[in-house]
Amino acid sequence: MQTTSDYSCAFCGEMNTTFVDISAGFEQSYIEDCQVCCRPNILYVRVDEDTFDIEIDSDYEE
Repeated sequence: MQTTSDYSCAFCGEMNTTFVDISAGFEQSYIEDCQVCCRPNILYVRVDEDTFDIEIDSDYEE
């Protein structure tokens, strides 16, 4: 099951939308470039097992 969620870029602070594949697990991390400044963000995705609410934290990719 795939859905979208928003996160704030760790570099420029702009909001981005990303696809989240819930079937990949309830805790995921991957790298995605910001749609505004094009810098890479490490996304830490957590999905609530009961409600399927998604929380995303972003960090700098060195």
